[in-house]
Amino acid sequence: MPFIGVLPERKHLFKPEPRTELPVSDAAAWRLNPAHRHIYDKLRLALDAGVTAAPCGVAPIDLGIAEDAEVFLKPITNLAGMGLSARTVRADQVPMEPGSYWSERLSGTHSSSDCLVQDGEPRWFAHTRGSDQKDASRPLYWEIGADLPGAEAWISDWVRRNLSGYTGICNIELIGGKPIEAHLRGSNGFFDLYGPDFIPAWVALVDGEAFSPPPSIPGGYVISVFGEADLRDENLQAAEEAGVKVQPDPSTPGRAAILRCREREAGFEVYRMLTGQRLD
Repeated sequence: MPFIGVLPERKHLFKPEPRTELPVSDAAAWRLNPAHRHIYDKLRLALDAGVTAAPCGVAPIDLGIAEDAEVFLKPITNLAGMGLSARTVRADQVPMEPGSYWSERLSGTHSSSDCLVQDGEPRWFAHTRGSDQKDASRPLYWEIGADLPGAEAWISDWVRRNLSGYTGICNIELIGGKPIEAHLRGSNGFFDLYGPDFIPAWVALVDGEAFSPPPSIPGGYVISVFGEADLRDENLQAAEEAGVKVQPDPSTPGRAAILRCREREAGFEVYRMLTGQRLD
């Protein structure tokens, strides 16, 4: 059986193929994991973690949020791009938006963690830390292979409580140590930097073969180029010579390309070449 939901330009990464249907997209993961679909309910995820939140229609002020405070507003469940339609609004201006909820605005480090799970037990982690520089609340770059021991303890507890009997991969995004999203798939855009042993170990796990957790990931950086970018062939060639892979991104609104590299300085220089702007 093939991996389900792989974008054509990413197929080269997903080898060997599993015998079991293995979801890569959220839509496929929801379809193939009926016993664990509840994790895609972001309102439930927030309330379970003690975050102040409620469906649109319940006024934030009635739950102790100040009128002039900002809150997050987003769909309760959204498989077509989990962050789509997410935004911040004043607590006294939350719209009556069907199917959406608001939560207190979180602050702090934005992290994304992949976890290989065997029968409900966490077996391996890959942590990624988002930059403080943002574009509409989206990190401009991610540090793959970050050390986040506090996040690992929290996610382990969450996995044991929510994924009993599950075998596969999951992903949890946190801001300031509190969850904003959960997925029954991994951070597919980061897999290039997980090392050659990751995909074979994941496939062996879901196929019920002898499983050994892969080694710690070598890591690197994934940089989003939002807005305009000069993607002429000569620039793409220069990026490749500098050790930076450039993937044009026609699918994500507002993002022209994705850069992947081992070395931060090389990635930042290619970003400057493509945009005329510098990253910190």
